[in-house]
Formats: sequence, C-alpha cells, structure tokens
Amino acid sequence: MAISTSVVSSASQFAGFRSLTFPQRRRLFLVALAMPAFIYVLGFGVYPLLKGIWYSLYDYSLLKPARTQFVGFENYRELMFDSDMQQSLINTILFTIASVFFELLLAFAIALALWRDDQFNRICLTLILVPVTITPLVVGLIFKGLLLADYGLVGYYLSQWGLSDPRGLFASPRTALATLIFIDVWEWTPLVALILLAGLKALPTDILEAAAVDGAKPFRIFRLVTLPLMLPSVLLALTIRTIDAFRVFDSVFVTTGGGPGNATNTLMVYAVKEGLSFFNIGKASAIANVSLLCTAIIAACLIFLIRHFDKKATRP
Repeated sequence: MAISTSVVSSASQFAGFRSLTFPQRRRLFLVALAMPAFIYVLGFGVYPLLKGIWYSLYDYSLLKPARTQFVGFENYRELMFDSDMQQSLINTILFTIASVFFELLLAFAIALALWRDDQFNRICLTLILVPVTITPLVVGLIFKGLLLADYGLVGYYLSQWGLSDPRGLFASPRTALATLIFIDVWEWTPLVALILLAGLKALPTDILEAAAVDGAKPFRIFRLVTLPLMLPSVLLALTIRTIDAFRVFDSVFVTTGGGPGNATNTLMVYAVKEGLSFFNIGKASAIANVSLLCTAIIAACLIFLIRHFDKKATRP
C-alpha cells in the first residue's frame, strides 16, 4: 500500500512538472543549476563574513573564552588610536600604490613590445607568464632563499659588496618593504601585460591607420588615440591588481613576517598576528573588516571609472 502511494505521489509530481510552461520550466532549471553555487557562497562567503562581524563586536580571546563579553564598536575605536594599526595601514597603502604603479608601467611597455602578432612574440608571451603560475607563497620562499645574506645566491654578493644591509635586504627597515614591492612586481607584471595586450589587440586598426596617414607621430598616436581607447583595459588591470595588492599576505608572511619591527606589517599580516599569535579574535576580526571595507571602497570607485570610460569609448 505504501509503495503504491509513493508511486502515485511521484506520478502526480511529474504531471505537475509537465503542466508547467516552457519559461517556467526553464526558470526552474536555471535555479537548480545556480543552487550549488548559491549554497557555496552562503557557506564559504556570507556566513564567515557575518561571523567575523559578530566576533568584532565582542572582547573574545581564545585564551579566556569564558570571559567573552559584548563591547560594541570598542574594538574599532581602539584601532583608531593603535600605532601598529596605523603603521600597517600606511605600509599597505604604500605597497599597493608602488607595486601597482610599477606593474602598470612595465606591463604597458611589455604589451607594446609584444603587440605585433608573430611567432617570436608568442613564444616570449608564453615565457613571461611563468611567474604568474607560481603561488605567491612559493615565490616568497624562492626570493627569501635568493636574498639571504648568509648563503643566498644573490643576497650573499649584495651583502659582500656593500649593496645591502650585512644581515640582508629583508633585515633592514629601509629596504624590506621595497624588496617586497619588487617581488610583487616580478610576479604580477606579466598578468597585467596580458590584460593590456588583449586590449591593444582589440583596438580598431582603421583609426590607428588613419592617424598614421594624417602624419601623426608614433608618440602622438599613442597619447591621443591608443591610450584613450585603452583606458577600460587599464582600469580593469588596475582594479584587479589594486584589490589583490591591498590584501597581500603570503609573500610578506613567509619572507619578513611583518618585520623588522613593523616595517612590513600589512593589514592582513597584522590581523593574522592578532588572531593566531595573540589569540585576540575580536580585534583580529575588526582589522579584517576594516581591510574588507577599504577593499570594497576601492573596488567600487574603480568599477565606476571603468563603466564611465567604457561608455565614453563606445559613445558615437
């Protein structure tokens, strides 16, 4: 009896599905396809974010979990007057501005050099993309080994020749942050170059040819024609790299750990130190939320600029 009831129920459900119109069935199918991704975003994106906001409103330490108490925005107020937080924010901003600036500058030069589509340029493009395929943590370990003053393949000679601190580039507050910027530029310039090269190849050739026929010099063509048409691609690369550079962690953590002192402390490194070294989960969550807010503001501004210049470029 139970089996026949289930069979009737399944048949009625199938008949109900068949009674739906094609747009309704298509909508239901698309919802079913999107549901796994939606559940994933909820479980691994929204829930940790809400949990982090909740933790930031509490004085919560793993060393004394029983003494957890609600403090509201006290963790955020303390961060405003925290000298380590201020230094971390300054380091993060300097790192982001310097690395993204040099990456765009070098990437534009590489993209222009590889603009012509021939066999040699395709081989060069393949080779220069190798750094992008290496994870930042491994890149940090490679450069740490190369630049160590004791036995590094490069750092030893720099130290012996007096071109770096006797303890190495990572041990001096004057050179540690600049070295990390160099590492980031080495790794991510090829990705920016690839984005800009795609933008260059999408440019309308008739406009460039018309400017050349009118007698315009190459630099003038680049300044008045190529660069304005390339602004959407430039802003896209700028957005991707700015967001990524602002939340830098891997290369800093494995090379300097935020030192010497606080010379290379970034927001993410500072948050990890507070959470996993001092077990101050409330303060660490507040730092992470501040970093997330800054990233969201930067992303919103850059996306607005991308849409603005994209509409301007496509306007007749």
